[in-house]
Amino acid sequence: MLAVLIGIITGIIIIFSIGIFKQLHKLAVYSLVLAGIGFLYPGFTWSDSQAFLINSIQAVFFLLLAYYGIQKGLHILAIGYFLHGIWDLLYHLFADSSIIPPQYAQFCSSLDFIIGFYLLYLRYFKF
Repeated sequence: MLAVLIGIITGIIIIFSIGIFKQLHKLAVYSLVLAGIGFLYPGFTWSDSQAFLINSIQAVFFLLLAYYGIQKGLHILAIGYFLHGIWDLLYHLFADSSIIPPQYAQFCSSLDFIIGFYLLYLRYFKF
């Protein structure tokens, strides 16, 4: 439960940090964050070739989704964050989760969902 709380707090800190700098291109920054979080998994799994391959494929997928999000908008990025949160929670079905830091899935998925909901808020409710 602590990992979820830390993930939520970290997500909120990221949102406020990006919001402080008015000159930032927010769409690009959120895209960069989405692309970056996808590449954490290959870094964790470089010692297991099968897990590394699976994680490299997912990292490229989220990189391409982040790029597409820059082209199409916040709703695509929100989908990307939700998909990455689902990836975090279902990771153990695809590869050995013992090589990922303990409770990383709970931390990262809560962070992903917080940012995803915020992007939907920006897209549909912020005027």
